[in-house]
Amino acid sequence: MAQGQQTTLSGDGGTGGPQRRRATMRDVAALAGVSIKTVSRVVNREPGVSVDLVSRVDDAAQQLDYRPDLTASNLRRGTQTATVGVMLENVANPYCGAVHRAVDDAAVERGMAVLATSLDEDPVREREVARAMIQRRVDGLVVMPTGSDQSYMRPQIEAGLAAVFVDREPRFLDADTVLASNRAGAREAVEHLIGMGHRRIAFLGDLSDIATASDRYNGYADALTEAGVAVDKQLVRMDLHTRDTAQRATESLLRLPENQGPTALFASQNLITIGAIQTLHLHDLQHLVALVGFDDIELAGMLDPGVTVVAQDPYAIGRAAAELLFARLDGYAGPSEHRTISTRLIIRGSGEIRPREDAAA
Repeated sequence: MAQGQQTTLSGDGGTGGPQRRRATMRDVAALAGVSIKTVSRVVNREPGVSVDLVSRVDDAAQQLDYRPDLTASNLRRGTQTATVGVMLENVANPYCGAVHRAVDDAAVERGMAVLATSLDEDPVREREVARAMIQRRVDGLVVMPTGSDQSYMRPQIEAGLAAVFVDREPRFLDADTVLASNRAGAREAVEHLIGMGHRRIAFLGDLSDIATASDRYNGYADALTEAGVAVDKQLVRMDLHTRDTAQRATESLLRLPENQGPTALFASQNLITIGAIQTLHLHDLQHLVALVGFDDIELAGMLDPGVTVVAQDPYAIGRAAAELLFARLDGYAGPSEHRTISTRLIIRGSGEIRPREDAAA
């Protein structure tokens, strides 16, 4: 094929159309106008290739969504690379940090190294990072998915890449997963507030397209419905993700008329919990409005009042993910496994504040 001539792969690459043919090294070579050997040298990051050729090959590979055959290349070398990639929402987040630490501890026990990176809830970044990890020939991946479709990883998983998804299930891809009991944990939190006499319970939710946010909202709604309390949409705030957005949402709830505003808050994520706490303290309402958060937060027991939370065990989630990953690397080829790590309610004081009308009685 002449240099510059387009290479077309059949199919639409989606889940509903014809199966897209996986791009090959020959396709990349044809599009870049170079030899297959040159493509191989660029893909393997061998020395002695000019910057121009590297750029041409990388551009062609990106256009064709080309990913090297991880298994074949490693088999030719007769070894694994002793590296694991960890792709999390934000490695600075305490939850993600604990997942990372658990995988790292398990990897060290096997003499392996861990490459960790943040995805920042960016589906494009997720694909780019996955591509980069695979090109570095990591032996396996632990992924907290951000996008709405992880089927792009199917060819590599079918080729032998070990991959485990944590916190959220992958979409359009059957793979090993480790999740927390999000819906049940949220239901327990709201049932606890209902047991303290609350009926006007606000929900502070994460981004709507995150599966765990939906699960926790459903748990919130389950508990209210089972108690015969209708979900009041004016008490629901979704698409929060940071302390700042949580602070603004809490402010808006506190501005509601007294007979319509919440007597209790359920914050569905640790940064949201922190934002809600800051706003309650700002208005000196921390002893008047009850609060239960999902995810534990640092120094929660040192605050006044202590913060009642539904605690996940992110270290256990990471450890379970590592166990599944290393089982695949050791040769397990059975069907995908799905593990759920239970949450637990930790009572510290903020969730035990009764409604003002009850306290005055």
